[in-house]
Amino acid sequence: MAAYRFCRTDDIALLVDALNRCWAPYCPDQPAMTPAAFKRTIRDEQVWCSSCMVAFAGPDPVGVLIGAKRPSGTLVRRIAVHPDHCRHGHGRHLLTSLGSKLSILGPPRMVAEVPEGLGAACELFSASGYAPEALLTDYLLPPALSESVGPARVEGFVIPVTVDDLAANGLLAAEADAQTCWERSAETLTARKDEIAGLAVASDERIEACALYAQADAASDVELLRLRSYVEDGGARLKCLLARLGAHGARTFRLAKVHPAEISRDLLETLGFRPAGRHLLFAAKAGAA
Repeated sequence: MAAYRFCRTDDIALLVDALNRCWAPYCPDQPAMTPAAFKRTIRDEQVWCSSCMVAFAGPDPVGVLIGAKRPSGTLVRRIAVHPDHCRHGHGRHLLTSLGSKLSILGPPRMVAEVPEGLGAACELFSASGYAPEALLTDYLLPPALSESVGPARVEGFVIPVTVDDLAANGLLAAEADAQTCWERSAETLTARKDEIAGLAVASDERIEACALYAQADAASDVELLRLRSYVEDGGARLKCLLARLGAHGARTFRLAKVHPAEISRDLLETLGFRPAGRHLLFAAKAGAA
């Protein structure tokens, strides 16, 4: 008989084990979860152990749900059932249990950013009362195209910029950023600020465009965390920033889970970016399923 329980802060080892048993079979190319990596998600993405659940068959974890919570809502960051225990209702039970808890404690909004290729996961969310709200697109600027991004002539100065600088100028949590995915939101950037660098085009009065980034495992592989122009210039200022990063060794640029309202596809394609993957943004109200 299956058993289910919400977790506590001293259950990190259990959650790590459950993820490696249940999630890893579906994503064999990803590194195994470790306690240190899990604690980092707590810091960076506000994963709450009390919003996480494990399903058991006997003593062994057979299902796991990882929830991250902020005042704006709860993200179902991971949900997985071991391949040998699928189609037994575990995933639906995990989702409905979390929804019942949040309908009392809040916040009521629940979301999930699900890779489009995970058909079974998309079916699970749809069957559990979640509705697709938007299509998030991963973009890639590969070396062959990034090397062709020449410097654009723009007015202003190219200066280093930090997460704190954007916050001080009212640009970190601006209304236009409301559709940013969870892992590039203002809260995540603030938590990661010590490992994030940036460049901006600035005039005497204000910041006119910015690019925040973190180096990936390869020194030439750049994870873009914020790419914004606050001036209508056809992308000239952003092109200038990308060219400057390229001159310092960056060759491949990745921008994950872009909401259509965050930055236009036409602008990204003008800069040379190409779609490289898609996620469905599902949303539900807690307790409504």
